[in-house]
Amino acid sequence: MSEASVADGEEPGAPSEPVHPRPPTPSEPEPEKKRSDLLKRMLTAAVLVPAVLYLIYMGGLWYLGAVVVIILLGQNEIYGLIRDKGAHPLVGFGLAAGASLPVVAYMGNEYHATVLMTVTLLATMVLQLGKTQITEALASISGTFFGVFYVGWLLSHAIVLRFFQDAVVSKYGADAVLELGIVPDTGAFLMVFTLSIVVWCDAGAYFAGRAYGKHKLAPAVSPGKSVEGAVGGVVMGTAVGLLAKGIFDVFFPDLSHFMGWVAAGVL
Repeated sequence: MSEASVADGEEPGAPSEPVHPRPPTPSEPEPEKKRSDLLKRMLTAAVLVPAVLYLIYMGGLWYLGAVVVIILLGQNEIYGLIRDKGAHPLVGFGLAAGASLPVVAYMGNEYHATVLMTVTLLATMVLQLGKTQITEALASISGTFFGVFYVGWLLSHAIVLRFFQDAVVSKYGADAVLELGIVPDTGAFLMVFTLSIVVWCDAGAYFAGRAYGKHKLAPAVSPGKSVEGAVGGVVMGTAVGLLAKGIFDVFFPDLSHFMGWVAAGVL
């Protein structure tokens, strides 16, 4: 018994009150987290969607610059994830190669972009000749080239889509453009059509997964993804893609009439 207890009037030898730990501070309720996440998504969309639509409408170097910036941001994130797994990609070289792909696609064609990909792979392999461990070299080659391919190469197709008429002319000639009814801004429709599907597929998967997600899609890869969310994404993406096709058919039919409804639904 401490002197403080005696001073407070407790009798010596009297049993002391048991100490009860305070209950843990309640965590933030899950619905509040969901609302906060949804609000961030909506605010981001409110800023990005008008800007992206304007860049698609403008085309030219502004559009090219936006694609290059998006590629660099995406590649930098991919390389960060790869580094977290223990590999050491050639970040500077990979970023330069990735940013060059849309520029080459803009100034030349997809063939030139393919040549650049081949050169990038060979250069990446040559730069690893000084590594003493073959496993380390292979991991670096794989990580570097994966970032260039997955982000730079795939997103460089946004250039081919936006300038679709030029791509068709270079590959099939001017007669094909006239036969198919493709006009200079057909590529604007194709980009809006594509982005509508991608964005609303993501939104559909998010809402369907939150509301109905019970069966895990790939728990070892992404525990938060569900089969219900995947189905919701496909349904929403398809519906909004067809809606975009319909809106263009009404207001800008010369841009979208070359694509039939069956083709739009399949895509």
